[in-house]
Amino acid sequence: MKNRLVEYRKTFGYSQERLAARLGVSRQTIISIEKGKYDPSLNLAFQLANVFETSIEKIFLYEEKGEEKS
Repeated sequence: MKNRLVEYRKTFGYSQERLAARLGVSRQTIISIEKGKYDPSLNLAFQLANVFETSIEKIFLYEEKGEEKS
C-alpha cells in the first residue's frame, strides 16, 4: 500500500523516532510503513490519522493488487 507518511511526518516536524515514541511503536515500524513494506493495523492507521489531524484515506493510498499507474 502506498502512503504519504513521510510527507505528513515532515510537515508536522516529526522525526521517525519521535513519531514512533508518540505511537508506542519502534522506529523500524515507521521506516517499514514509509517504505511500503508493512501495512499498519487499522488501530495504528487511525492513530496516525489522529496525530496528523486528517483521515486515513489521505495518508494511505489504496491500490488493487496488479493495478498499474498510467
